[in-house]
Amino acid sequence: MENVSNVDKLESIKSFQSTIRKLENSLATMTQKGANTTLLKKRLKASYIGLAMLENVWNQRPHHYTMEDLAETRNVLTGLFPSIENSYAKLKVGSPQRTLLERRIKALELAVKAIDDLSNE
Repeated sequence: MENVSNVDKLESIKSFQSTIRKLENSLATMTQKGANTTLLKKRLKASYIGLAMLENVWNQRPHHYTMEDLAETRNVLTGLFPSIENSYAKLKVGSPQRTLLERRIKALELAVKAIDDLSNE
């Protein structure tokens, strides 16, 4: 994790923050509509923890998550890869959406690596 450029660190943190905002907005909308929010809540929690792991590794910010939380987060985050990669493959090279998904994939990979590194300590 020490070989990550400052640009990648910043973009990864911003990507998680953006994802969290979108999930929070979706959760509010779905809650108002009375829709099932179980999956959304799981993804939101995993995004919070993913962001916390990156900030823990890069900015030495403490976290309060258990190994069980980290294992569940790892599963949720890795479960997102197929759908993101599928969407990514359909986008035109150089499009803003493709760039966003590249950053999101990188952020997810780095968060999973941070969890793996922490789990192996």
